[in-house]
Amino acid sequence: MNRVFWVVFGKEIFGFLRSAGLVAVVLYAFTADIYIAGKGIQIKPRNVKIGYVDDTGGGISRKILSHLHRPEFLKPRRFNSQKALSRAIFNKEILVGILFDQDFEKDFRQGRKAQLNLLLDATAASQSFTTLGYLQNIVMDFSKPNFPVVIKSHKLFNQNADNHTFMALTEMLSVTTLLIVILTAVVFVREKEEGTWDIMLLMPVDPKLIILAKSLSQVMIVMAGVILALGFVIFGAFNTPLNGSFWAFILLTFFYSFSSAGIGLFVAAVSKSTMQVAQLSIIIMMPLIFLSGAWTPIYAMHPILQFLSLFSPLRYYIEGSESIFFRGTAFVDLLPYFGGVLVLGVLLYWYGFRKIGKLF
Repeated sequence: MNRVFWVVFGKEIFGFLRSAGLVAVVLYAFTADIYIAGKGIQIKPRNVKIGYVDDTGGGISRKILSHLHRPEFLKPRRFNSQKALSRAIFNKEILVGILFDQDFEKDFRQGRKAQLNLLLDATAASQSFTTLGYLQNIVMDFSKPNFPVVIKSHKLFNQNADNHTFMALTEMLSVTTLLIVILTAVVFVREKEEGTWDIMLLMPVDPKLIILAKSLSQVMIVMAGVILALGFVIFGAFNTPLNGSFWAFILLTFFYSFSSAGIGLFVAAVSKSTMQVAQLSIIIMMPLIFLSGAWTPIYAMHPILQFLSLFSPLRYYIEGSESIFFRGTAFVDLLPYFGGVLVLGVLLYWYGFRKIGKLF
């Protein structure tokens, strides 16, 4: 039986390597896709186009505008009227408009409350309101309020406040989820499409052995992809810190891959073609990704969604991985994440295993 297991295992590995399309997808997902996600998503303002109307005729407005420089902002562009400024925002020529009215300089110098009007293109909400925060800090530093409190911030776990490492790591974890589901499902559905399913049913081999060998082969392919992504992208391109145990992360990834493989077995059981695999995988995985905290923090969700997130194994995988990488959490403190992945993983794999086992 052990020989049969390794024969089936090796057949699936070599079958994957012979499929140029699948190899290209996995290589792209674990390299270029993660790199693009880490580099391409900007939370901080970058090259923001700003316009302004200055009716003050004084120097205060020019001093404020002098603080708006690269790389966050392009050189502010002057307009002659509010109407022209609004039209530029409507045509997406600029993102933020600043209005210095005639009384701004006089009110400021006389100690009265000077009003600075801003026009924000809220269709680019993240960049617009982050830019608003920058402008508020510039004005506060410029006006120097007589307030005897100094805020001294200490950045924990990410001293450079670099979001690229977080985005790249989160993308790798999400890619791992999607690929293990799709690859596990495809390896069974391909047997149906190629007409070899009936031949496989006639083999004098325990079906459980075939299911385990096929699913384990896909887990190992994804594990190899994770190692590749870690070496070339996470550590290589982004220099992401690893403050915890590398082997704890690998073990957590291995357990999590089996839980996702269970979902893939379920998808394979109900799908008749590769196209159905793709459709069902997206339908099933998108809610799990939404509920995992990958895109929205768990605490910011509705209480009902927070409760439902407890049933997403990806939540425990992401929280555990970030604790290993950035917080350097000791193994004993990672047990809740391992427990969540293992409990849900056993249930998911058992259900998927049982579902596809009925077809043998």
